[in-house]
Amino acid sequence: MTRPLFRAPRTITTQRLSLLPPSPEQLPELIRLKGDERVFGWMLHGVRSAQRVREELEDDTDFWQVRGYGTWSVFLRESGEFLGIAGLMERPDGRGVALRYALWPECRGQGYAREAARAALDFGHAAGVARIIGIARAENTASRAVLTDIGMREAEHYTYQGHPMVLHESLR
Repeated sequence: MTRPLFRAPRTITTQRLSLLPPSPEQLPELIRLKGDERVFGWMLHGVRSAQRVREELEDDTDFWQVRGYGTWSVFLRESGEFLGIAGLMERPDGRGVALRYALWPECRGQGYAREAARAALDFGHAAGVARIIGIARAENTASRAVLTDIGMREAEHYTYQGHPMVLHESLR
C-alpha cells in the first residue's frame, strides 16, 4: 500500500459541509449518533454503547496519526449543525480501506451523504490510497446509490451474518 501524503488530521470543506477531524468536543454528538438504531443499525458491529464510542474516538484520533486519513465529523457550514460522520477506515475483515458514512435520517434526500462521501473518497485517493471500498447491505438501496453516484463500481457480492452484502470499489 502507498504511504499517505498527509499525516495530521485535516479539515475538509465542501460547498455546504465542514468535515472536522475527531475531537473530544464532538463526543456527546457521536454518542447520540452511534447509539441510534436508525443510523448505526446498518453499520458493521451495529449500535455502540457510550463507552465504546469513547474508545472509538480515541482509536480514530490515533488512526489519523498512523495512517494519515480517518473519520471526520460532518457539520453544515452555514449553521454548524452536526449531521453525522464520514471517512475512511481499515476493515477488520481484511477487505481493505473502506469509505464509511452515517448521517442522521433527517438528512436523507438532501445530498449531504454524497457530498461528504465524495470528499472523503477524494481525500483518500489524494493521500495515496489506491483502492477504496464501500460496503452496504444489498437492501440498503440509499447507501448503495451514494456509492454508485460518487463513481464507485460494484465489485463483489457476499453474505455477512446472514445479510447479502455488496462491495463497491474505487481505484485511483
